[in-house]
Amino acid sequence: MLRGCADLLWRTMLIVVMDSALLVHRLHFAFTITFHYLFPQLTMGLALLIVVLKTIALKTGDEHYNHAARFWAKIFAINFAMGVVTGIPMEFQFGTNWSRFSRAAGGVIGQTLAMEGVYSFFLESSFLGLFLFGEKSLGRVGHWFAAVAVWAGSWLSGFFIVATDAWMQHPVGYKLGPGGEIQLDSLWGLLLNPWVLWQYPHTMMGALATGSFVMAGIGAFYLLLRRDEKYGRTFVRIGLLGALASSVLLLFPTGDQQGKNVARHQPVTLAATEGLFQTARGAPMAILGQPDTNTGRLDNPLLLPKVLSMITYGRWAAEVKGLNEYPRDLWPDNTPLLFYSFHIMVGLGTIFIAITVLCGLALWRGILYESRPLLWLLTLAMPFPYIANTAGWLTAELGRQPWLIYGLMRTEHGVSPHVSAGNALFTLLGFMGMYTVLGILFLWLVQREIAHGPEAAQ
Repeated sequence: MLRGCADLLWRTMLIVVMDSALLVHRLHFAFTITFHYLFPQLTMGLALLIVVLKTIALKTGDEHYNHAARFWAKIFAINFAMGVVTGIPMEFQFGTNWSRFSRAAGGVIGQTLAMEGVYSFFLESSFLGLFLFGEKSLGRVGHWFAAVAVWAGSWLSGFFIVATDAWMQHPVGYKLGPGGEIQLDSLWGLLLNPWVLWQYPHTMMGALATGSFVMAGIGAFYLLLRRDEKYGRTFVRIGLLGALASSVLLLFPTGDQQGKNVARHQPVTLAATEGLFQTARGAPMAILGQPDTNTGRLDNPLLLPKVLSMITYGRWAAEVKGLNEYPRDLWPDNTPLLFYSFHIMVGLGTIFIAITVLCGLALWRGILYESRPLLWLLTLAMPFPYIANTAGWLTAELGRQPWLIYGLMRTEHGVSPHVSAGNALFTLLGFMGMYTVLGILFLWLVQREIAHGPEAAQ
């Protein structure tokens, strides 16, 4: 009897250790990738805006726009360097923390990750050097082409990374090998995954929103200080137009179609993001609420009747399946956090449209540059696209759980079996300390460039 109790206790402790190791591995990757993505979203957004500035300079011959592009190129370069430094460790984490996943799926995701490094990263980094240091030797057209190449490289890099994630969300173009390993069956199937066709433009519009709000916010900051006002007006105008376009496109069609992708391929995720526990015809959309997974209900809900059915299936009376239709072990691991992250993303996206429309009307009427409340609004809005993008990626990744590869590999089956919770926690704390230092360094370098101003870029 004592032997049986000891065996039971040992098994229980083993389960607890394994569960804690899985939790730490997940927190480890969540922390590093969340911190890393603070930089690529600004890089990809600014890349297009720099092309816009260079195009105007090329067409008009006005050196003001060249100086403006040079100023943002400095911030772009700082941001790019930080993105590289924080991105490299994630490649190693596939082997250190998620070795079983890498062994099983490396033949598929290795293709897109390698293409990102070989093609897009080298394209972006090579032409960034030419753009920063080769303006005189390249000439006006050559320098403009370098800016276009940097933009193409950054957005191509985003495509390969999103294609990798899209395959994990909706695996296609694969076959199972004799040992159970997942093998690539169609490269074009991987690259033209129906999931990536909407996830990618949605992600890029999120990045453009970040770059645009940052540009408009810095321009508004200069106007509030009554310095570099010509540049401030240029930054506000171009940034605001980019923010308006990207905010609308985030809602429709990219966000709308990505939501339909979720409804088509991950219906349990749709139910969780909306806090819909019971199947309903004419299902409502939840604006607010607190999902209670123990009782299976949404507390204190604020609902729009039948709207969820309409935007999902195009019919007011369409049936939307609730979480009660699925086994509990297929529910997303953290339904409340998924619900909140989704609604933070959508709520901020709606606020972005309101801000850009309001400021756009003031710009059209010619009063924006003198309206201190609106300039303060643009300045204070700069952090919110970062929050919205982070909440969006939380929604995507939490929604996929409990699957690492949807329908093929559960998350607990992908971790490294011999890396303990203590080892993973030690490196997680190390990354937290190191990234804190990097974050402070990044903010100091950027504020220094902002303090110097665009005139210093001449």
